[in-house]
Amino acid sequence: MSRHLADKRRPSDGGRTRRFADSERRAGAEGDHPAVKAKLREPKLLAGGSRRLKEFLRIERGQTV
Repeated sequence: MSRHLADKRRPSDGGRTRRFADSERRAGAEGDHPAVKAKLREPKLLAGGSRRLKEFLRIERGQTV
């Protein structure tokens, strides 16, 4: 019994991977849409008490203890 046509895959030349990598390289770290860039530039707002906010900000700055 021979294999089904769908089971006989041709070797890939990596075209999809290459196009994905090129797209990501062009987009950069923040993405290429202006809304994404604006959202990432916004300050991080945290809900809760002021003590909790101070602790989160301290951790975000990299200070431990």
